This record gives sequence, C-alpha cells and structure tokens, in this order.
Amino acid sequence: MSSQQIECTGANGVCLAADAFGDPSHPHVLLLHGGGQTRHSWGGTAEVLALNGFYAVSADLRGHGGSSWDPGGDYGMEAMRQDLEAWCEVLERPVVVGASLGGMTGIYTEVCRALDGLEPLCRALVMVDIAHRTEIEGVERIVGFMTASPDGFASLEEAADAVAVYLPYRPRPKNLDGLARNLRVTADGRYHWHWDPAFMANATRARATSNPNFVSENAHLLNLPVLLVRGRLSDVLSEKLAQEFLEIVVHAEYVDVQDAHHMVAGDRNDAFTGPVVDFLKRLPAH
Repeated sequence: MSSQQIECTGANGVCLAADAFGDPSHPHVLLLHGGGQTRHSWGGTAEVLALNGFYAVSADLRGHGGSSWDPGGDYGMEAMRQDLEAWCEVLERPVVVGASLGGMTGIYTEVCRALDGLEPLCRALVMVDIAHRTEIEGVERIVGFMTASPDGFASLEEAADAVAVYLPYRPRPKNLDGLARNLRVTADGRYHWHWDPAFMANATRARATSNPNFVSENAHLLNLPVLLVRGRLSDVLSEKLAQEFLEIVVHAEYVDVQDAHHMVAGDRNDAFTGPVVDFLKRLPAH
C-alpha cells in the first residue's frame, strides 16, 4: 500500500515527519514508536489499519528518523507532549497507539490535561508494553543496547550482528533493507542509529530532574478509552505491573500477546494488530 508523507511542527520548531496510509476522511489513528526506533518499526500495522477503514499516521518522534533534531537537545516529556498536541491539530482527534516512549507520551499528555481540567486530547489510547511504571532492569537493558555503539558500525552486517545479540529470539533477517531504514550514514561512511545522539543523555537528564512518580500518582485520572497491550515475555512491563495498572485504570482493556517481548509489533505483528483493530472498531463514533 502506498503512503503519503506528511509533516507538522512540534516544540521548539522541530519538524515532525510521518507516513500516512488510507483515506483521510476515515477515523484517524496516530502511531508513535518507542525510543531509539523509527516510524518503520510498526511492521504492517499502519497498512492493516488503513485496510480496516482507518487513516493511519505513523510518525517519527522528535530527533528520530525523518524528524529533525531539537536545536537545544530537548527530549523531555513536556516537549513530547507539545509534539503530540501539534499532531492533534493536524489530525482529527486521533486514537494514539504508542509503544514504550510513544505510549508514555500519550499517558503523560492525558494525565496533564486531566489535572488541568481539560477534556482528553485523543479519542482513545493504546499503550503498547508501557504503563504507569516499568521494570528497572528491562529499561536498563534497552539503555545499555542504545548506548553500546557510540562510534556506530562499519557495515549493515555489523549492525545486524549487534541486533542479533540483543534480540537472540528473533531470526536474523537475510535482507537488511528494513534495518537500513533505522540507520543513518555519516560522512565517514559509518552507520549510526537513526536518532540524535543527544537524545539519550538529555532525556535521561530530564527524567532525573522530574518527578518519576508523576504518571503513577495520577494515572487514575485517565478518562478516555484505554487498551493496554503487553508482550507476554516482556522484561519492561511485567504481568504484576500490568495488573497494577488495571486496578488503577479500572475501565482499561487488556491484551497479553503470546511469544512477544517488549517490541510487541515487531515480534508478533499479526497477533498485535488484530486486537488493536478490534478495539478501534468498538470505539464510539465520536
């Protein structure tokens, strides 16, 4: 299925890039990937959503993929919130499907709005392997991978080797075109992950100076339809934390995807997309 590239302007003038699939007159869905990924990480999810009657927009987070880098290295949650608000000015009250950092952006934004006495920005929120809290060891494993190769890779094959060590359960692809879309080539010919090097350092610094319990303490204020999707083998969102979230957000629905790890859509795309489509089709018209 062909796509159309669209853009909007987020916080600090950052240009945010996205691929749009389907008919713009259909209900809008905004896909936000996790930290260190790009809009291509959803596999065929956007296309499937379009085929099921939705206008699916898969966006690159600030500093990732085709989106520009923040001029001041701002990758904190407030900037992410402003980016989401910018997309919601372009799109018509979309459902936000957010994986990891993308999902945290959605829940943070809606909690802030609830505290300010505002109506939900989004029609609904699908949180993919992220909730009000995470398992520290799982997050540290991701951070370790993202910071392990500051000098990049000499070739695509070398990058693929690194991914194979990080994701030993996933078959190493014979065709590396998909991997190439998540890498950028610098002037010296080396391959680097397709995100601003300032992202990790500055995002970590921003989290350290913010209230780490803000979302956890206020998640009960969420007043829009919510679907929590967990990878059953995830080390970032445990079953214990998922059940804790469901006790806090009592109206939330829950799907546990068998044989999927933290990157649920990449691990089991069909098993992930099916329940999401079902949830979207059951939402009220407005």
